[in-house]
Amino acid sequence: MRYHWIAIGRYSFAVFAVLLFMFTGVAPEMMKSGSAAQPDSHQTQAKKEPRYLTVVLEKYYLDGEISQEVVQEKCWSMENFWAKYDQWQLIDSDESTMVFRKQVNDISPLLKANGFFGISDNGVLTIFNGRPGQSRIIQSFFQLDIMKLESKKQEELIQGIPIKSKDHYVEVLETFKPYSIKKE
Repeated sequence: MRYHWIAIGRYSFAVFAVLLFMFTGVAPEMMKSGSAAQPDSHQTQAKKEPRYLTVVLEKYYLDGEISQEVVQEKCWSMENFWAKYDQWQLIDSDESTMVFRKQVNDISPLLKANGFFGISDNGVLTIFNGRPGQSRIIQSFFQLDIMKLESKKQEELIQGIPIKSKDHYVEVLETFKPYSIKKE
């Protein structure tokens, strides 16, 4: 007997939800055109023309790099548009522009192509765009105690350690973390 009441309660809730959906979906249309059965020609015309949107896609990588891509979208259906970008987080929007963001669990293409771990002039573990010494600094991490480093590791940092993958990036950081100078 108890199960019948639960089933009746669920059924009643479902009916209520359907009725609520019907009234909230149909009522505004009926008020605009006077009848739900005959939409005016202006509404029919608007549904046939696509909407043009500027979409800005921002990707945030583990190494702190941010890439930005601007795409022009011809949108026939907002449902399809939202489905296309369901893996992205909407950050900002107006009538013609949508800005989306995504955290990428990887290092940036810049690091994979030309990133090198090295040591700066003041002894900080650093990533360079190219070999250390002649390239610009992309990111700095922590001060290293150079005296504790083996000569082989010192030489690797002076020459530059290429970064080819996320795993290697994490591995190098973990390798040199014990040699960091703790600030009190």
